[in-house]
Amino acid sequence: MIQIFRRFFTFSGKENRHKFIRSIFLGVLKAIFEAMKIPAIAVTLHGVLSGDLTVQHILLSFDIMLLSVAGNAFANYRSTMLQCEAGYGTCADKRIEIAEHLKYLPMGYFNRNSLGYITSVATNSMEALADVATRVVMMVTQGILTTIFVVLMILLFDLRIGGIAVLGVLLYFAINSLLQKKSKTIAPLKDSSDRKLVEKVLEYVQGIAEVKAYNLTGKKSRALNEAIDENSAANTKAEMAFVPIMFLQNLTAKLLGVVVAIISVAFYLNGTMELLNAVVMILAAFILFGALDTAGNYSALLRNVDLYVGKAQAVLDMPTMDIDGKDIIPSSYDIDVENAEFSYDKRKIIDGVSIHIPQHTTTAIVGPSGGGKTTLCHLISRFWDVDKGCVKIGGVDVREYSMDSLMRNFSFVFQSVYLFQDTIANNIRFGQSDAPMEKVIEASRKACCHDFIMALPDGYDTVIGEGGASLSGGEKQRISIARAIMKDAPIIILDEATANVDPESEQELTAAIEALTKEKTILMIAHRLKTVRHADNILVIDKGRIAQSGTHEQLMEQGGIYRRFVESREQAVGWKV
Repeated sequence: MIQIFRRFFTFSGKENRHKFIRSIFLGVLKAIFEAMKIPAIAVTLHGVLSGDLTVQHILLSFDIMLLSVAGNAFANYRSTMLQCEAGYGTCADKRIEIAEHLKYLPMGYFNRNSLGYITSVATNSMEALADVATRVVMMVTQGILTTIFVVLMILLFDLRIGGIAVLGVLLYFAINSLLQKKSKTIAPLKDSSDRKLVEKVLEYVQGIAEVKAYNLTGKKSRALNEAIDENSAANTKAEMAFVPIMFLQNLTAKLLGVVVAIISVAFYLNGTMELLNAVVMILAAFILFGALDTAGNYSALLRNVDLYVGKAQAVLDMPTMDIDGKDIIPSSYDIDVENAEFSYDKRKIIDGVSIHIPQHTTTAIVGPSGGGKTTLCHLISRFWDVDKGCVKIGGVDVREYSMDSLMRNFSFVFQSVYLFQDTIANNIRFGQSDAPMEKVIEASRKACCHDFIMALPDGYDTVIGEGGASLSGGEKQRISIARAIMKDAPIIILDEATANVDPESEQELTAAIEALTKEKTILMIAHRLKTVRHADNILVIDKGRIAQSGTHEQLMEQGGIYRRFVESREQAVGWKV
């Protein structure tokens, strides 16, 4: 239990940890004020039992009780506020930290880890931790502290009853340790079920178009329903596993109160304890039971705290690429790839590639699907790091740049465009939130999307659906190009940028891309011959190697893969140029 507390408080960060510590300090005061009820009652009882009850007895008892209640209320209020601020603050900070950390992970991480898992950590785990942090950790702490002070108070009145209380508390927490062990076994199973449910829900929602198109509604619904049923069964099983132990734990706490009461009465009857002390001991036993009940009932959930902290920390501990580079402005935008090798899951994707791309030139990359075209572009822009060799921008290894200074040199237009659930204007000025509207409109005109934006109900203030669901593929593509124009980076990577553009817009968009790429260093992956035939250099990549390179005319004269593709379009199935 102590280890869980230590791990949680370390995880919460300095500022939030200080709030938790202050909350615990207030919890100590709250426990003291709670324990003050015992002497307050004792004063009145002493007057009643001695037959000498005076106004002074009543006023003293009232003052102590008032101080106890007021102090308890104040300490509880401030403690609860600090708990909420620290609990929700911790989860907010960690969500931001996870988001920042994900930016610097190799792209391979996102291939190995499902969207459902990452979503589960950032949402379910953090949300549960926020709720648990504000209740479980501090309630258990409060319960333990109150128990300690009540036991100390009992010991001050009678060492014999105090000894019995100590033994009872030790027995109670021995049973509680069984609860912790059971929770340690069950919590990962419950978490796995929760994660699977998130994955299935996301899979169903994201693939709903395919589900309907292929009439798989029943099958997919059945898979989702099975995940829901499994999650329900896992949660029920977890709760049922705790019931016997919690029953035994609660029974122990109640029996402790009964035993203290019986022994106190027995001591009174045999003349070894005054009636006042006997009554006070009985009342203290009930207060002790309440404190133990608070600590014990919530402690079963401590293992979940540890589990959620562990999941979030596992993501944060994932090794990032070296991001502690220098803030470098390259002297030129020449790109050099030297003997680069890269493997994914032990499968070699890039095998000894060396190329030189002069600045302000256009290089087209062609070859069969799976040949390594996109991977090569990702290595150049450092979405991944090479296993061997190096990639240089302006003669400087990309690993020497800080990630932010490296990314300032690149703009990307991908075939698969993601737009955020925000206004069109904010999607275009993404990364430049303070860019004036005039600049947004200028970029939109160049990307040939101003007219269709103005035709929307709210123009540039139109809020589009998540992922740009409310726009066509071609419209999303043009907004993506407008976003790249806004960034105005010196190196532009076009990954099949015109793949989703309708024929009516293609001519205008081609002109827009020419405006975008003017005086830039261009790498393009495209599937249309007229897009690449005017490139300064064409690289033919096959099985991770450079099979051919040269201009369109040179490659046509050489023969080989490129000319066979051009001359035999019917053989182009599965090829991307």
